[in-house]
Amino acid sequence: MSSSLQPEEESKIENISSPGDSFYGRPKAILLDEKQWRYIQRYYHISPRELQVVKLVCQGFTNGDIAEKLNVKHGTVKTHLRSIFQKTRVRNKVTMLLRCMENAGQLSREANSTAPIHTIDAEEPTGKTPPSVETLKKENNSSTPQ
Repeated sequence: MSSSLQPEEESKIENISSPGDSFYGRPKAILLDEKQWRYIQRYYHISPRELQVVKLVCQGFTNGDIAEKLNVKHGTVKTHLRSIFQKTRVRNKVTMLLRCMENAGQLSREANSTAPIHTIDAEEPTGKTPPSVETLKKENNSSTPQ
């Protein structure tokens, strides 16, 4: 029996490496660097584990792939995503990705006009809340001679 798929459809099927992969595969791009991710984590008060989930979502992984990669249950990934969506005030993964990209751009703009941004190490949280961007701006303005 001959295949009834069009050549374009066959090439799409060949790109699938595992059952959880999307039809076209994952993008091969790094969206944000570690400094930007730490900024996102601090800005939205995201836990280190939630940050791992956000990074994997932004790399194109499905919930099932994330659960397997982090060695947790599928429901745990969904719980993390609900928490992340609430903290970032979004309703879906695409909007979350766009929000992260927007805030990373904000970091770049602020880095050109303010003091360095204090970051939290994702491996060892300090337990205290980092200063807000507004607080850092006030500190920077009060320390510069006029």
